[in-house]
Amino acid sequence: MTPRGQRRIDERYMRMALSLAARGAGTTSPNPMVGCVIVRDGHVIATGWHRAPRAPHAEAAALAAAGERAEGATVYVNLEPCAHQGRTPPCAPALVSAKVVRVVAGLVDPFPQVAGKGIGILREAGIEVDCPVLAEESAWLNRGFLSAVKRKRPWVTLKIASSLDGITALPDGTSQWITGPTARKLGHLLRSENDAVMVGGTTARRDKPRLDVRDVDGPSPRPVVVSRDFSAAMLLPRSGDALAYAADGCPIPDKLKGRAATVPTGPGGLDLSAVLADLCRRGVNRLLVEGGGTLASSLLQEGLVDQLSVFQAPCVLGKGTGMAQELLTESLLARWNFVRTAERRVDDDLWIEGVSPCSQDWLSALAGSSV
Repeated sequence: MTPRGQRRIDERYMRMALSLAARGAGTTSPNPMVGCVIVRDGHVIATGWHRAPRAPHAEAAALAAAGERAEGATVYVNLEPCAHQGRTPPCAPALVSAKVVRVVAGLVDPFPQVAGKGIGILREAGIEVDCPVLAEESAWLNRGFLSAVKRKRPWVTLKIASSLDGITALPDGTSQWITGPTARKLGHLLRSENDAVMVGGTTARRDKPRLDVRDVDGPSPRPVVVSRDFSAAMLLPRSGDALAYAADGCPIPDKLKGRAATVPTGPGGLDLSAVLADLCRRGVNRLLVEGGGTLASSLLQEGLVDQLSVFQAPCVLGKGTGMAQELLTESLLARWNFVRTAERRVDDDLWIEGVSPCSQDWLSALAGSSV
């Protein structure tokens, strides 16, 4: 077979592995989402994916399903097999023991205890390894895990529902509902794909949002409240599960012990970088922000927004709260640009997604790594 023909086959099975991996969205953090496909003589003989921390890794699940048939097979996995003993046994030695002959990996795992060591174990055992394959797609799927490992903070998606003129709430705070039911359903889908969902204190006090997943099947993210004190967090319907952040010096209520932290303040309010670092330490790889204009403005101002997800209704509201009303842009050349990645019509609404150029370049650089 020609190299080009083999590449097409490898990419086809890698897409299958990526699809399997995506089933773990919202349940695997702080671990990555990983899928595995085992192929022998041109036939898929077993598959597996990582479902949750402490559950078998994708390779282990697939090898268990394949049994002795794994000998002489090719294994496709979207992230380098691990080489260390964590909550579960390492996967690279298991692949060696199963006597597979080839491993195709989507991306080198940057986790320090892996970072090429898994590939090294395989090659030392005489197993052929091809990596990376579909690296851009593999990096995008695990952008939260990669951000946690390399940047020590979650991947941040800012979700906004607005009118055509960028208004997210009327002057009296009314915001339910600017967009239609299908857009709201997709907003719940976004929640299910993230580990935590953040709002500001004003939103928590005014709306008392549930911040759970109701309109689709999937796990509910952890609620997070950032505010001047801790009172807003205790107003949420899911306050017993909420993480809360306030300014240094604020006493932490007994009800929030173990789930709250204080962070330094600056001219723009709370140090949101410190908030994100603490969320990362708590196992949050992907964070969805649904807060008001003040929180959105602060995150954008500090360069902490990786991805935008905007649901826009075909209406004009005039005066009200802007989607980033406190963001100060000194000139058009200094504006906050995002690379549009998708645009879809959602009934009468429009769903626009984009990624920060800096975040996109950072992911592309990781995808270009090889061993």
